[in-house]
Amino acid sequence: MNLFYFIFFRDGVLLLLQSQLAATSTSWVQVNHCLPEKIVVYRDGVSDGQLKTVANYEIPQLQKCFEAFENYQPKMVVFVVQKKISTNLYLAAPQHFVTPTPGTVVDHTITSCEWVDFYLLAHHVRQGCGIPTHYVCVLNTANLSPDHMQRLTFKLCHMYWNWPGTIRVPAPCKYAHKLAFLSGHILHHEPAIQLCENLFFL
Repeated sequence: MNLFYFIFFRDGVLLLLQSQLAATSTSWVQVNHCLPEKIVVYRDGVSDGQLKTVANYEIPQLQKCFEAFENYQPKMVVFVVQKKISTNLYLAAPQHFVTPTPGTVVDHTITSCEWVDFYLLAHHVRQGCGIPTHYVCVLNTANLSPDHMQRLTFKLCHMYWNWPGTIRVPAPCKYAHKLAFLSGHILHHEPAIQLCENLFFL
């Protein structure tokens, strides 16, 4: 089930997260007749300097929405997705350097000492060097292992409907970008609510 809701921005900080996640959870119950036990969020468009803002401001808003449901405290994992990075990955071949294969993960040496993070090169690079995507886990109450985080993220990079292979970011991030571009540059208003369960913007 795909559910897309609009979230308003002000100074790069997401507002109305509480009401949006509550509406999504209500729609989930209508289809599945139960609330989700675990929720995974991929938050795009956050720089290193804004990580603490996400952890201290946005995540508490997400968690507050669960108060609308009686005795409901799901486990959550929140990732920040960073595409605009200067890190390149190379694989040492006998006589030259080549781009690593899709699915390559680096989770040591060049990672942060403050956060649980990893670099994932999910897509096939036809020309030039491979620029991975940086994932920073800012909340993990589900106690997912680093290996589980990496596998889940890589699998979601296979889920984009408009491409038969993998893409650089998890499919929910790409869908959000497509919907935001359509609404902001073409429609200039929110799409009809009847379309919220369809991938009409692809």
